Amino acid sequence: MSGRFEPLPGGGAAVALDEVEISILRSLAVQLAELIGPGDQPAGAEDPLDALFAEGPTKPPSDPALARLFPDAYVAPDQELDADAEKEARAASAEFRRYTENDLRARKRDDALAMVRDLDSLSTGTGAKEQAVLELAPQKSRQWLGALNDLRLAIGTRLEVTDDDDGGELLGLPDSDPRKPMVMAYFWLGGLQETLIETLMA
Repeated sequence: MSGRFEPLPGGGAAVALDEVEISILRSLAVQLAELIGPGDQPAGAEDPLDALFAEGPTKPPSDPALARLFPDAYVAPDQELDADAEKEARAASAEFRRYTENDLRARKRDDALAMVRDLDSLSTGTGAKEQAVLELAPQKSRQWLGALNDLRLAIGTRLEVTDDDDGGELLGLPDSDPRKPMVMAYFWLGGLQETLIETLMA
């Protein structure tokens, strides 16, 4: 997979993708949207006005990938605090989460679904090796950047990649290892993310 983003005149980015790349990206984006989900909806939140003022959760998600996407605001996973400081930080994190997670969850889900819709708009023609060029306006580029980042965080968590480890040793896994496709997707997404950042900074 060799797709990379290139800057468009006047802003935005473009990438050429073949049928297999489109299928993989779409599948990953759908899975991300499903993972993020709507979250725990309070009673009455199905009403748009109630949902606008609904409070979110106060505890981190139990799924490690979701916890990576929605971390505590004031408590880092490896942070060492005394008992009083930790209690205060967790209380502040819970309060922050209550008023921000619903909006953050909706934005992340919208980014993933925007990726799905953009990929659905592409046509590669009849040949499996043919490529279609996806052109993204600056705002769409930022949505894609958010979705690519979330995909990398979720997959990296599943692969147990840490902040101190870039996962490079995973590239040496044999093809028979069931993690190998996820590893290849992780690094491919990293390349897409890096080149998209470059276009936004150009």
